[in-house]
Amino acid sequence: MNFTLLITVLLTAVTLVLAAYVIAKLIGPRSYNPVKGEPFECGIPTRGSSWLPSHIGYYLFAILFLMFDIETVFLYPWAVVVKQFGSMALVSIGFFLLVLVFGLAYAWRKGALEWK
Repeated sequence: MNFTLLITVLLTAVTLVLAAYVIAKLIGPRSYNPVKGEPFECGIPTRGSSWLPSHIGYYLFAILFLMFDIETVFLYPWAVVVKQFGSMALVSIGFFLLVLVFGLAYAWRKGALEWK
């Protein structure tokens, strides 16, 4: 019974996607203009190359932000069940936080937190 339902859902999904594609191709406007292919920003023509180098500090700051953001994602479930697991939970989260503090100290020592 579940297999039949799965096949029905998949066939319905494929049929709906194909129908939407075909209908869009049949009734959609077809005006081709070379101006449509030009890049622009807010209606102002661009000058020079669009590929500008970004400062590496932005990437390092984003990675550090993600590292500590993920830390909070892992700390919440730990805080919910800490009473059930006792001292082993405390030791494991202590090790987790120690690794993160070492990572922060390393980034700080390398100057990743300073804007130059």
